[in-house]
Amino acid sequence: MTVNHTLRPSTNLATEEGWFKSSYSSQDGGNCIEIAHLTGQVGIRDSKDKAGPALVVPAAAWSSFMGLVRSGDADFGVVEA
Repeated sequence: MTVNHTLRPSTNLATEEGWFKSSYSSQDGGNCIEIAHLTGQVGIRDSKDKAGPALVVPAAAWSSFMGLVRSGDADFGVVEA
């Protein structure tokens, strides 16, 4: 499946109140992402760079991704910083 995605300024996508973190994330910062539900799309941004770019993907692609994560079927491997 081919997924089209774009990077757009996050401040152009949603108001600050429209972005949220997972309830599993601490509110103390760290390595978190924030999500904004848009019409037919989902915006994804770095919580430490609120004015920076956001990745925009189709809502169906985000839903599929989250389904894999929740089922435990996603294999992300180990990422070294």
